Amino acid sequence: MSHTFLQNYWWFIVSLLGGILVFLLFVQGGQSLIFQLSKNSDERKLLVNVLGRKWGFTYTTLATFGGGFFASFPLFYSTSFSGAIYVWILLLLCFVLQAVSYEYMDKPGNVFGAKTYQIFLFVNGLLATVLIGTAVATFYTGSDFTVQKSNLFDLSAPTVSTWNSAWHGIEAAFSVHNLCLGLAVFFLARTLALLYFINRINHDTILERARKQLWINAIIFVVFFLAFVIWTFLSSGFAVNPDTKEIFMKPFKYFLNLWEMPIVLIFFLLGVVAVLYGIGITLFCKGNRKGIWYAGVGTVVTVCSLLLIAGWNNTAFYPATDLKSSLTLQNASSSETTLKTMFYVSFLVPFVLAYIVWAWRVLEKKQTDIAELKDEEMEY
Repeated sequence: MSHTFLQNYWWFIVSLLGGILVFLLFVQGGQSLIFQLSKNSDERKLLVNVLGRKWGFTYTTLATFGGGFFASFPLFYSTSFSGAIYVWILLLLCFVLQAVSYEYMDKPGNVFGAKTYQIFLFVNGLLATVLIGTAVATFYTGSDFTVQKSNLFDLSAPTVSTWNSAWHGIEAAFSVHNLCLGLAVFFLARTLALLYFINRINHDTILERARKQLWINAIIFVVFFLAFVIWTFLSSGFAVNPDTKEIFMKPFKYFLNLWEMPIVLIFFLLGVVAVLYGIGITLFCKGNRKGIWYAGVGTVVTVCSLLLIAGWNNTAFYPATDLKSSLTLQNASSSETTLKTMFYVSFLVPFVLAYIVWAWRVLEKKQTDIAELKDEEMEY
């Protein structure tokens, strides 16, 4: 196992976790739909409780994704989390709002009322998805920071990374290119949530509303996704000279990455087809309620493939306006010893995934209706 192999291996693991995270954002998507799909308190409570069984998976995966990035590519972690600090603080606050809302929404003595916390869930559903999407888009469009590793030896100012924008990451949301991905993630999360509701809820009225909303959100998602993908494939990308490690702009870099890595291309196409198939069978076959599983797996595969072309094949995965400061798998990773140790630890990942599948099945023995909620001991 060479250092290069380990760097590429851990970029795959991070990409896979990123794909799983985007799928699990269906919880956030569902939170943004609570008021559109429900017309009374019982219907809102039904939607909240169906989502409440899953919000912990999203939060845990986000923490694992961040932890994996920190351990394998610490320079990215220090550059982004210390530089784009406003984005990450805002994202953290969004998830704090979510946790507080599920914890206190239905507690006795709640002076704010359940609707206030439901509004907090909507805020989390909107901001968390858009912020994550725009942040990931900077992997392809770049950010305004500089890296100077020699500063480590300057005891008076040992700052390696410097963010040059006073907005500290918020400026990414003002880029149309970045915002296309942010909105694509938002409407994908809503689309997956609608598929999940159709699969899990036993309530004819809500299901009818969900199918109507599925048409709207799926079409908008496809428009923004295609806009981002086509724009990215037609743009110049941040390439790395394998011999000199010089970073330069290369026309159609991300499209060429797909073309030059046929296995990734195949998985990308299969993922896109699976997402569209899951949506299609739900819309056109009313008796079929399993679209979430096709679309969910397709989401994981598609997002993982897009992240792979951002880092593999001699590409700077976190590009900077100052090209020489861009982060690559080689200059941002942990030492070979650290990555090798983590390689063996990663063998535990299948057991973690197996536990998630087991816990998911335990919580989803049957479809949920309003009558069932009244018999449950734990209710949000």
